[in-house]
Amino acid sequence: MTAAAERRGGIRPPVAWSAPGFPRLAAGWVATNLGDSALFLMVAVWVKELTGSDVAAGFVFVALGLPAILAPFIGMMADRMPRRRLLVINNVALVPVVLSLLLVSGAGQLWLVYAVVFVYSAAGYVTASAQSGIIRAMLRDEQLASGNGVLSTIDNGLRLVSPLIGTALYVWLGAPAVIVLTAACFAAAAIIVAGLPVGAAAPEREVQRGYFRELVAGFEQLFAPQSLRVVTIAAAIGFGATGLLNIVVFPALDAMRVDPVAIGVLVPIQGAGAVLGGILSATIVTRWGEGRAAALGLLLVAAGSVPFAFGSVVLGGAGMFVMGIGIPITVVAFSTLRQRMTPDALQGRTGAAANVLVNLPQTLVSIIGAGLLIFVDYRVLIWVAVGAVVVGAATALRARRAPALADAGALPLE
Repeated sequence: MTAAAERRGGIRPPVAWSAPGFPRLAAGWVATNLGDSALFLMVAVWVKELTGSDVAAGFVFVALGLPAILAPFIGMMADRMPRRRLLVINNVALVPVVLSLLLVSGAGQLWLVYAVVFVYSAAGYVTASAQSGIIRAMLRDEQLASGNGVLSTIDNGLRLVSPLIGTALYVWLGAPAVIVLTAACFAAAAIIVAGLPVGAAAPEREVQRGYFRELVAGFEQLFAPQSLRVVTIAAAIGFGATGLLNIVVFPALDAMRVDPVAIGVLVPIQGAGAVLGGILSATIVTRWGEGRAAALGLLLVAAGSVPFAFGSVVLGGAGMFVMGIGIPITVVAFSTLRQRMTPDALQGRTGAAANVLVNLPQTLVSIIGAGLLIFVDYRVLIWVAVGAVVVGAATALRARRAPALADAGALPLE
């Protein structure tokens, strides 16, 4: 966008777009998420069709969440290695891991599906930890909300096309086509991120504080400033409760009297809402502050979950759209606050700790929900989830507007 175009009132690109390397980072994010969105939904549907079991399909989401226990170690690795190199190695390693799913021919190889999903999810923690530091090094404070908004929009916007592509390939050519597509996307991402202008050197090391203190330093940082502590707790409660929604998705589709493959249509509807939420997120976070923005996002997630209790595919689609708006607003608010208030040497560990505190509760709730689903009507679990997400939103409202890093109470690197 030229200056002349801006004077004529043209649409300005996001402020993060002017940062050197950010377009390349965004391109790598496109490649990663194109395969990512297609694969994990296809695997859940695949397991459902292989076994006929809602519980077996639900445990795909459990396998996705379990690597949270490794996140502190992954975060420390991201704070010790050159982050660009780590991203490249991670994407290259995912290619043969994903391709090993081609060996699955029936329910007898279900263990391999869960194992691949576990490793694939752990690699996601590596990407998140390394990328957090790269984003912080690449963008100024005033660009962070914009950059996170762009990446969130890409992530969720691809939900418009990836599940449709994945579903079409799955129905037309079977699971192998989706598997090969995903592996190719990770290979492309490795090539793209290899040219990033930041992250070539390892982060500066702080003075040693003992191995355990080093390992948990990310958690300490999350709970040091009041605003970051409150928003972290709110996100843990709100997103943790959505673990119940992961478990009830297939019973809800059964109640709507549609095929499980219909999830490949509903998720793009969520993606449409997420595109809108991602576009709005930077403005909302900048004007409202991270705490109130996170509260708004969680309220939208709660509101979007309600329609699934009524067995209507039309209402369900509307709910997915509303939920889609709320998720990126919450994620961008939390990510921006965390990155803004965390020193570079702790970015990987704090990013990993944030993923643990959000994803581990979600995984534990999914495990509990999978057990309860045998005895409890799925609609009861939906209402429990809605109530918990509202509690998370109320918690986020207690966060004070955060000052700049210099005044935020970040942990000293001593």
